[in-house]
Parts: sequence; structure tokens; C-alpha cells
Amino acid sequence: MAQVTPPMTRRMAGVIGDGVFKMLFAVVYIAGAAPLGRLLGVSAWLMVASGLALLIGGGIEIRYARSRPMRTHTRLMVAYDSGWVLAALAGLLMARQGSGAGGEVWIGYQAAAPVAFAALLAAASPTQTASRVRAEHPAR
Repeated sequence: MAQVTPPMTRRMAGVIGDGVFKMLFAVVYIAGAAPLGRLLGVSAWLMVASGLALLIGGGIEIRYARSRPMRTHTRLMVAYDSGWVLAALAGLLMARQGSGAGGEVWIGYQAAAPVAFAALLAAASPTQTASRVRAEHPAR
């Protein structure tokens, strides 16, 4: 009989996977800063800054995967990914209209948003575990 993975474990794997994905993107951005920057029409320093921001954001996301409420993770991931899609669409629209700023919009978002994501996640209240609840509110 196949073992069923509890929903919380799958969600936790999703949070960790999202952090790993950000960190992989970071490595690609940093390692290929010059050629990717030329392709997207942005300077290499912005590619490196974006890579560093993604590295920080992904690392903090993984670090807090078990100590922050899943609801907090989910809301922040939805907000981050929604902004990512909007920035990508705005960049694409600008590029199609002949503007050279499309890549800057998209990469600029990726330089700022992971830092905001990480700060909000770090500032969020920790998950309250059953052992902590018992320690804070002992039976009378």
C-alpha cells in the first residue's frame, strides 16, 4: 500500500522548493551576469544585485520554512509571484513597444522583491508549536 504524504509535509516541500528555485536563479544570474545582462538590456551589476537578492530571499525562505506559519508563507509567495508576473508582463509590453527598459523592470523587481519577501517573512510571528503552548500555558 502506498504511503500518503500529509498535506503539511507537501506544503513544506513546496516552500523549500520555492526557496531552492530562487537560489538556483541566483546562481544563474550571478554566473551569467554579463551575457544575460546584454540579452535583457541591463547592466551586469543589476544582474549580480538581483542574484544576490534572490540568494538572500531563497535562503531565508528555506531557513524559516518550519518556524513560520504556512499561511504566512503562502500569502507571501502568492504576493511575490503575482508581482513577478506583473513585472514580467510590464517588461514584455515595454520591450514590444521598443523601450529598452523592459529588462530593467523585470530584473529590478527581482532585485527588490526577494529582499522585501525575506524581511516580511523574518518579521512574521513564529509558528506556535504544541510544546511551546504547553510551556506557556501549563495545566493547573
